[in-house]
Amino acid sequence: MSKTKNRSNAGFPTVRARRLRQNPALRRMVRETTLSPADFIYPMFIVHGQQVRREISSMPGVFQLSVDMLPQEAEELLELGVSSVILFGLPAKKDPIGEENFAEDGIVQQAIRVLRMTGSDMIVMTDVCMCEYTDHGHCGIVKDGKILNDPSLEILGKVAVSHAQSGAHIVAPSAMMDGQVFAIRRALNEAGFPDTPVMGYSAKYASAFYGPFRDAADSPPQFGDRSSYQMDPANRREAIREVELDVIEGADIIMVKPALPYLDIIRQTRDTFPNLPLAAYNVSGEYSMLKAAAQLGWLDEKKVALESLTAIKRAGADMILTYWAKDAARWLNE
Repeated sequence: MSKTKNRSNAGFPTVRARRLRQNPALRRMVRETTLSPADFIYPMFIVHGQQVRREISSMPGVFQLSVDMLPQEAEELLELGVSSVILFGLPAKKDPIGEENFAEDGIVQQAIRVLRMTGSDMIVMTDVCMCEYTDHGHCGIVKDGKILNDPSLEILGKVAVSHAQSGAHIVAPSAMMDGQVFAIRRALNEAGFPDTPVMGYSAKYASAFYGPFRDAADSPPQFGDRSSYQMDPANRREAIREVELDVIEGADIIMVKPALPYLDIIRQTRDTFPNLPLAAYNVSGEYSMLKAAAQLGWLDEKKVALESLTAIKRAGADMILTYWAKDAARWLNE
């Protein structure tokens, strides 16, 4: 048999990729990436008050909730198969260091206890940062217009311990202070919580896609921006360095934030750290821009949301923090 004939048999018309795309059953059988409600972590914004369920104007379908509303919310999530949440708190009062952030009766501490008392199998994660609680809106202590790194670590450690004492399963530092994972790991160990995992916001970029979140959490900086501590969106190698530092400091789970504009970072992080759980945050701007386009009739929300979430998982994420968690779970369960 001639070499020419061998070559012709190796490709078209003998080989036809469309054979495995002919019907839904075949496509499902060979699908490489699958989504499950168990992949999702649902962000929740907790506020003071009673019977509060206030929709966030820039994030349709997402609500600020008072603590008394949480058992009902948890029940709905669990019925859908979403078994993880991450809590963000809006304090009654802001101050320079965010004292409610680590107070025993702080809003997040109350929320943790209520969710744990439901006796559910839900994993309760907490965001460990300062921006929602401080009157200047930055993620660390401010002095003379400068965000101080090392003094902020002590506060972040106090916050993490307070959350663990209230019953948080996992704490997630997002302040992007150098050494925050080490400081929190040490604080947890010294306080008697060596088994509480830390999920680091390891590669967190100074992104314009956070805009709607700042409405939800009432956390815009009162001066300047966060570029002196969050990452430059132009940098890729630096992301791997940041993730590696979190791993060295004791992070149990690593994260890339945002997700969709940084799929290359998710992929490289997965390839570089294949043995660590990897989270990706499908942030507010990613959610809101597609939501707005869908409301205008320009896009099919279900299709673009599931396609986006699949892309994040295909890039290498094991878990996805997303405001679509409930809707996506319903669509997947149809």
